[in-house]
Amino acid sequence: MSSKVHSTGSRTKDHQPSGVEGLPFPEANAEAINFLSSLGYEELQLLFFSETLAMVSDTGEPQGELTIEVQRGKYQEKLGLLTSCIFVHAFTRGFVDKTLCGNSLLGHLSEKLELMEQHNHEFIKFFILPMERKMSLLKEDDQLAVTRSIKDGEEVKTAMTSFPWSSIKGFVSEAANLVLLRVMAWRRMVPSNARFLALDTEGKLCYSTYQDLGFQTIQVDQKQAEVFIVEQTVHSEEGIPMSCQYYLLSDGHLAKRIQVGSPGCCIITKMPILREVDEIEPRPVFEKKPLVWEEDMELYTKFLERKEELRLGHASYLRQHPEAHALISDFLLFLLLRQPEDVVTFAAEFFGPFDPRRPSSPGLGSSNRPSPFRSLEPEGDAGCGAG
Repeated sequence: MSSKVHSTGSRTKDHQPSGVEGLPFPEANAEAINFLSSLGYEELQLLFFSETLAMVSDTGEPQGELTIEVQRGKYQEKLGLLTSCIFVHAFTRGFVDKTLCGNSLLGHLSEKLELMEQHNHEFIKFFILPMERKMSLLKEDDQLAVTRSIKDGEEVKTAMTSFPWSSIKGFVSEAANLVLLRVMAWRRMVPSNARFLALDTEGKLCYSTYQDLGFQTIQVDQKQAEVFIVEQTVHSEEGIPMSCQYYLLSDGHLAKRIQVGSPGCCIITKMPILREVDEIEPRPVFEKKPLVWEEDMELYTKFLERKEELRLGHASYLRQHPEAHALISDFLLFLLLRQPEDVVTFAAEFFGPFDPRRPSSPGLGSSNRPSPFRSLEPEGDAGCGAG
């Protein structure tokens, strides 16, 4: 990990990042990595929606609102290429002790919730010394670049840190956390003993865990709803752990959020229309029935029409070719005189000489008598075989 800090303003103080260079980074365990790898495309399609919660004090007084939006998006990479991503936008704005404060989060994630880019902006408008804090995370080649900026009055401190990309496998950013909670709500489970990676408030890599707190029935907009409670804890290496409890509806909507130790909370005020997984019905199986076309009015009508069409065509041909009558009369006369046992072969031998495609017979008699029937092979194939 590499770091550098500089500050500007009327009250400038040198500050070196805490932590010792060269110490090993914390690592996510296999349960956390496997859980992230299990995310599928179809599952993610159920997570794209927006929601708004009211921020209230411990006495129930409105203080502001929280809005979370997860949508499909496009991310422009360094070379200008556009790739599909998950776009996360969350922001809060309200008053605490009559002081305006807010927080905004913009994040771009891959389908496996890997971070592409994230920007966080937090402010508190104190009357004397307003405070502003910004943190940007950006994937640059094989590094995760972290830039932190703190403005306290007129003084601005900026710190830049980078982590090798190979060392943050299993990392869950703030944007990814909002999507991951919706996945847990759909699955109704938390990965057992999973230990993810996260950044604490100082921008240092630490562990993040999730705990299943069970189910609870709450009342929302005069309706009863069952929620799945998940507690996330960010275990800072130096500070105290920070925990947040999320009350999740069955489709991932957030019904309530409690920051442990905070006097207020965020709560839903109107029951959303819960989304459900589309059940794919099995394809119907139809028994194969024999086709009796004589009983089908449409097919029988087509048969009669085709029969009449052929009859008229034959009659027209005979009218245009009177020699055909003489040929048929001769055939019937010979048939009555000779009365052959094989009428079909006799007819083929009688009409064969009139076929222009029939090969010529040899001038002298031969024991190899050619068949009177037309060959079923195409003429081109027969010619090739003869050659």
